[in-house]
Amino acid sequence: MVPLIFLGCNSNPAFEWDFQSFYKPDENPIIRADSTLTFICPVKNEEVKWQKADVFNPGAVVRDGRVYLLVRSEDNPDAILGWRTSRIGLASSEDGIHFTTRAEPVLYPDSGEFMQYDYPGGCEDPRVAETGDGVYVMAYTAWNRDIARLSIAFSTDLVHWDKKGPAFARAHEGRFLDQWSKSGSMITKMEGSRQILAQLDGKYWMYWGENIINLAWSENLHDWYPLLDEAGNLKAVAEPRSHKFDSQLTECGPPAIITDEGIVLFYNGKNSDFDDADPGLPRGMYSVGKIVFDKNDPERVIYRSDSFLLRPTLPHEITGQYESGTTFAEGLVYFHSKWFLYYGTADSYVGVAISE
Repeated sequence: MVPLIFLGCNSNPAFEWDFQSFYKPDENPIIRADSTLTFICPVKNEEVKWQKADVFNPGAVVRDGRVYLLVRSEDNPDAILGWRTSRIGLASSEDGIHFTTRAEPVLYPDSGEFMQYDYPGGCEDPRVAETGDGVYVMAYTAWNRDIARLSIAFSTDLVHWDKKGPAFARAHEGRFLDQWSKSGSMITKMEGSRQILAQLDGKYWMYWGENIINLAWSENLHDWYPLLDEAGNLKAVAEPRSHKFDSQLTECGPPAIITDEGIVLFYNGKNSDFDDADPGLPRGMYSVGKIVFDKNDPERVIYRSDSFLLRPTLPHEITGQYESGTTFAEGLVYFHSKWFLYYGTADSYVGVAISE
């Protein structure tokens, strides 16, 4: 187990923000696909092996002394990348490393009003955060194989979810409902060892996007309003940089956290497939970076890592569905006095890096 990255620190002793010794434990990958898991698909009305192909890109929360992962699971190993049906499963652990997966998925396409958005592609890439009164809010991608839409669901137990539909359906007279949107990282704060959704100026805020990073606000956590620039376009608070690890995409990771340092957002940078790529990384590789925003102005960047903080290094992280390699972070929790960063590997497995 080799230390991998230095992410800075925070002086708040309540949760000891110390990322000086992140390492990938030997148990990686910690979750693999399981072809024995079945359920009756409410759309097809037939039994489906919903996690037969791959499992990756996990959201994470702590509840009742356990870590829970909401994991993207795919069914058909013979279909090409992006053309399987994704459903979100639930796995739990007492130590943050060894997980047991619930037999049936918890969020998936059904015959309800939102099937037009999430079928046949499914429900993908969850990020999950908790309100102060115990409501879990999931930002996930609804994929109908035409347009990806950032969507919202609520739960009080992590098992039963109430879909609220596309996050931007009502914003700006609906102009973003049918535009591509993904990857919502809501801003949270620490209360002791508990991570909960934060309000700034009476509103909730969320970084989102997979190309540029935009900032959106909400009063109810399901209707979100993206910030626009003077020309009426989505306002970029961060965007790709030539010849760096994030030269093609800057895609939001786990829920952002307010710290003494600022608002810390981990994000997934894709190295370009073209000549503007970082020459020190394989083209097309996804690695994890860090941005710190001003607590008093969440649009203003006060720090951004020049290089990756976590990258694919293990064999299963550079083979699988996405052979260029990914460490694609979506979950970060404080648990047993450690930080656990959960990520997808090559769109095939779930991995973890731990800070002691």
